[in-house]
Amino acid sequence: MTILENRWNDSSCAGFTEEQLLLYRSNLLGSDLRITNYGGGNTSAKIHMTDPLSQKKVDVLWVKGSGGDLGSMKLDGFATLYMDKLHTLKSLYRGLAYEDEMVGYLPHCAFNLNPRAASIDTPLHAFIPQPHVDHTHPDAIIAIAAAKDGERLTREIFHGELGWLPWQRPGFDLGLKLEAMCQASPKLKGIVLGGHGLFTWGKTAKECYEQTLRVIQTATTYLEQHSKREVFGGQKHQSLSDAARKDFAIALMPALRGKLSAAKHKIGHFNDAPEVLEFVNSTRARELAALGTSCPDHFLRTKIRPLFVDLNPAADSPASVISKLDAMLQEYCAGYQAYYERCRREDSPARRDPFPVVILLPGVGMLTFASDKATARIAGEYYANAINVMRGATGVSDYLSIPEQEAFNIEYWLLEEAKLKRLPKPKSLAGRVALVTGGAGGIGKATARRFLQESACVVLMDIDAHALETAEKELQKEFGRDVVRAAV
Repeated sequence: MTILENRWNDSSCAGFTEEQLLLYRSNLLGSDLRITNYGGGNTSAKIHMTDPLSQKKVDVLWVKGSGGDLGSMKLDGFATLYMDKLHTLKSLYRGLAYEDEMVGYLPHCAFNLNPRAASIDTPLHAFIPQPHVDHTHPDAIIAIAAAKDGERLTREIFHGELGWLPWQRPGFDLGLKLEAMCQASPKLKGIVLGGHGLFTWGKTAKECYEQTLRVIQTATTYLEQHSKREVFGGQKHQSLSDAARKDFAIALMPALRGKLSAAKHKIGHFNDAPEVLEFVNSTRARELAALGTSCPDHFLRTKIRPLFVDLNPAADSPASVISKLDAMLQEYCAGYQAYYERCRREDSPARRDPFPVVILLPGVGMLTFASDKATARIAGEYYANAINVMRGATGVSDYLSIPEQEAFNIEYWLLEEAKLKRLPKPKSLAGRVALVTGGAGGIGKATARRFLQESACVVLMDIDAHALETAEKELQKEFGRDVVRAAV
């Protein structure tokens, strides 16, 4: 049975302020990918603070800012907003058709000139009438949220402790719905958002953290004990050996990377974890992959659908797959173009890169490609979460993806487009790989550092294995493990 570890340590946070306890709780939740993905979810606390002008005590919402990561954020990653001003916004709200304009009002609510941008989830936290609130994307909860009869399962599993709201894009109106549900049912301990995730709360930071863990553990245990169906319809293919899988990926990735980098250089990542192999080898893998992912955080990283390669691992070679790549990619891109044309609106942003992010290979595993190594790795983590969701949902019910138009509305949301435009311009070697020979020496290390400063991935080579290991650790400490590798 899967057990979520309660990592709260009273001695570690003794004497912490409320905002420090919020950060402590956030980092604990974000450190476990079963609870929430990298960059996903958010936490908040409503804290009594002194207004810097009036010197009067006011209630301030501390909430994870836009684009932050719970597991690694610091205190400056929180947006802070006056609670009374957030409630005043209700009088300005003109309805669902005007959701986006409400985001523009949030900076007017900032406390103490905090420049951290507030996320679209801010009203959801503000209007839940509880002092501490967690919004997470646990695999087990999303499995229930993405199940055909998710509302019934929520009642059955939680016996009325958790409410249910059907799928709705995050925003001001959803915040009002959460508030209304909490007021109508004050004994609720959380709410499941259909196709999305979980809200939980508590009177203290510790109580909120433990409530979040308890709800996720309850869902996890239920799914493990009540799954009566053969996982993904049973296995259709056998995995290649460890060495053969890696050899297959090594042979395939350069050709695939070249084709996917036609307009923009990309870096790849390989994942052959057991849960990935269980999925790609299964009878229903192609069918389920074609349905698309559910949670918005998933498909914003992975695109709504992966490229599933029709591969017989017992017979096909990397060369045979490479010979079919052009046709497969053309078909995928045509499908993405058709999706864009079906769903676009007059004010939709221009179509983005039509190539797949996730490529699934029976018997081999999963390849993911993105503009840099970390983004490619994280996309793989997100699709692994999506696999866990599909496993849980199909074990107790039928899996439902988010409706296509809704997926498009989020992928091409003008607010998402604005966020993309705010990203810093890529450096000159982004998406490139540099090989540095003599990489353990002074000149080699300096050369590698210069490449890394321009966002290249670097492979170090040197005949001195000990010095090479030292150089690798030094550069990884400075630039991160994703972008530096050593080869003797």
